[in-house]
Amino acid sequence: MYQYDSFDQKIVEERVKQFRGQTARYLAGTLSEEAFLPLRLQNGLYIQRQSPMLRVAVPYGMLSSRQLRKLAEITRTYDRSYCHVTTRQNIQFNWVSVEQVPEILKELATVDMHSIQTSGNCIRNTTCDPFAGVAQDELADPRPFCEIIRQWSTLHPEFAFLPRKFKIAVIGAQQDRASIQLHDIGLQLTTNKVGDYGFKVWVGGGLGRTPVLATPVREFLPQQELLAYLKAILRVYNRYGRRDNKYKARIKILVNTLGIDNFSTQVEEEFERTLSPEYLLNLEEVDYARSFFSSPEYEAIDEHKVQADLLLQGQLNPPFERWLSRNTHEHRVDGYSIVSLSLKSSTQAPGDISAIQLEQIAELAERYSFGEVRTTQQQNLVLTDVKQSDLFNLWLEATSLKLATPNIGTITDIVCCPGGDFCALANARSLPINAAIQQRFEDLDFLYDLGDMSLRISGCVNACAHHHIANIGILGVDKKGEEFYQITLGGQSGEASRLAKVLGPSLPMDLLPEAIERVIEIYLRERTDHTERFIDTFLRLGSRPFKEHVYGKSH
Repeated sequence: MYQYDSFDQKIVEERVKQFRGQTARYLAGTLSEEAFLPLRLQNGLYIQRQSPMLRVAVPYGMLSSRQLRKLAEITRTYDRSYCHVTTRQNIQFNWVSVEQVPEILKELATVDMHSIQTSGNCIRNTTCDPFAGVAQDELADPRPFCEIIRQWSTLHPEFAFLPRKFKIAVIGAQQDRASIQLHDIGLQLTTNKVGDYGFKVWVGGGLGRTPVLATPVREFLPQQELLAYLKAILRVYNRYGRRDNKYKARIKILVNTLGIDNFSTQVEEEFERTLSPEYLLNLEEVDYARSFFSSPEYEAIDEHKVQADLLLQGQLNPPFERWLSRNTHEHRVDGYSIVSLSLKSSTQAPGDISAIQLEQIAELAERYSFGEVRTTQQQNLVLTDVKQSDLFNLWLEATSLKLATPNIGTITDIVCCPGGDFCALANARSLPINAAIQQRFEDLDFLYDLGDMSLRISGCVNACAHHHIANIGILGVDKKGEEFYQITLGGQSGEASRLAKVLGPSLPMDLLPEAIERVIEIYLRERTDHTERFIDTFLRLGSRPFKEHVYGKSH
């Protein structure tokens, strides 16, 4: 992973000193709330319902064991001994005090971390495939380009005050594990007819109040032109994006208003007009970025023997076999596996992780995965390089830490925002709904019979849990001061991304879990066989049978 050089370190440390002074003036009353607002947002500080929240950048989701230990130390010293993994692969502290934030930032700077541009109307953290560099279906590792984008966009003066927040995702594999069509810009590594590397470029995606899937604007962009083309898109957006209405300020609205052909023409004209040598990447620059993501020293492993051992261990330990089937994934190197550590235990909120777990995961990473961990959009963690001969011991240790719930990709692998319990913007609570659904589907045999299924819960229309792309989505709404919940069905992320449709009228909290069970009943009754996924059954039948079973035939 990328390591700070002296220049990086100096910039981050100077930023900490700058914000310390700004915070001191605010607390002393010489800097108004209005003036402090953009300053704190530029440093990832929000004022939430219960307490200030600090969002920490985790570039393309990569963390070292050293950074995990520092996060654990911070949660104990300045928070309530836990933190939260977000859907943008970042880390959040939910119980900090404003006066302590400069100290937290100072501590983060000692381990190559910061909170710059995790908020505000700027280019946010660039996200990536959590399996980048090790996935079997990968054409090329996207992380060097994520790092190039990070360095280019961080504190970029031209794009520090965009009409609205701006999000970029990059993948290098056939399977889209970063949901690039839901981003303002999505980039997929590809090759042209002669084998040169470049990108397919998508523009104008986003969720929130107006969910939209991105549209391709370039089938092939040579890799050396990446920054120049990003600059052109952002300049067009900066020039024409609305600033009078924040609900209509995202680039997805601009693309819709101009039309994709007109928007693409504007971008291409800006690209050609301002193309200059300093914005072209050369191979030396790409190679330098790539040097931080070299492959570790993998061992030569007798895969046949390891597979035989795993088969026997699974037969003797059914819980281990379940975990293998759900929480491990194929690796590009024989004898190794990618392992998902589930943060979806029934005893904690989705994405929450304690100081003890952070420290123990740091040890697991050092013993089993070359000292690195990835965060995921699904609010879980990933160890990317685990020898298959170590899987059983890893499972035992992860189980003791409540990190081995064998539910990755199932209905209880719920993505959930903090909701009304924490967020001042939320219309309804999300966490009680998550807990109720977890309890309804505790039986693992039943859970596995349901197969692959996604469920996401958002507490308001800002859609921080991305409920629009879930097979089953839940949205909290306010009805005259009471909490109600809207069900959406048919969403999906990945290469076949689609947006969910509202099923019917919103329901009160006490009726929602039963409504979800009724949705599942129709799926079990109508699927062609045990191999047909929920999303395929829904697309085949449409919403009508689900709606009738939940609300009755009168709706």
